[in-house]
Amino acid sequence: MDRDRSNVVEEVFETVARTAPEIRAALPGRRTETAGKNPSGELRLAADDYADDLLEGRLGAIDGVGQYASEETAEAVDTGEGLSIAVDPLDGSSNLKPNNTMGTIVGIYDAPMPAAGHELVGAAYVLYGPITTMAAAADGEVTEYVVTDGEREAVREDLTLPDEPSVYGFGGRVPDWIDSFDEYAREIECDESLRLRYGGSMIGDVNQVLTYGGVFAYPALESAPEGKLRLQFEGNPVGYIVETAGGRSSDGERSLLEVEPDALHDRVPVHVGSTELIDRLEDALN
Repeated sequence: MDRDRSNVVEEVFETVARTAPEIRAALPGRRTETAGKNPSGELRLAADDYADDLLEGRLGAIDGVGQYASEETAEAVDTGEGLSIAVDPLDGSSNLKPNNTMGTIVGIYDAPMPAAGHELVGAAYVLYGPITTMAAAADGEVTEYVVTDGEREAVREDLTLPDEPSVYGFGGRVPDWIDSFDEYAREIECDESLRLRYGGSMIGDVNQVLTYGGVFAYPALESAPEGKLRLQFEGNPVGYIVETAGGRSSDGERSLLEVEPDALHDRVPVHVGSTELIDRLEDALN
């Protein structure tokens, strides 16, 4: 990555870290639904709108960022010239009411959106758990930070998935799984070396896989063959982070980063995790 582009990526990461405590601090008073829905038809909370507005203003103001797009709005916003930023401002916001894990996801593309994952030059997610952490991938490395008062402190550098995977988590209603995925899931459930970890916030579940090794999937469903998660805002950034950490991502046939998008809010089946488990999944689905 050239120096100028690398500097922009680093400034995006710094800005997301600086903004994360404000997003987190605003959550208690923004648990109510707004009148609108996002482009995927999901109800929006006041917290979604607040996080989106904050991130659009700050990321869009960075010199070298040319486009900002959010899961919460229909169209990308032109902000100048440079890299394109795709954001899920508050992943898992439905977990706000029961006070479970949520996160913020950011993908940085060196192409106008919608863009394929191979155009990513960086990606990160913030996890609002008992502490606030951030995993950021760029230049072939993943670093995990603890975020305190908007400042990042690296706690794991050149992060890679453990050699011995130990967790799994699968989304979607079980009766709605396609038969081939259901068979794969039963095999995984019977593996005594793997423990179920599923909390209903993708970023929390992916963080378990990044920490312990294993597999997370939100597969194609009988009622939604295209899956539920959004390629630009969720699938690509998470796939980029996991692949940079030595794992694999897949839509069931190929790397998520090889999927060519048709529209900004395209959905995709998402499977990420340890290489051997994703290999087995693709064999089962095909």
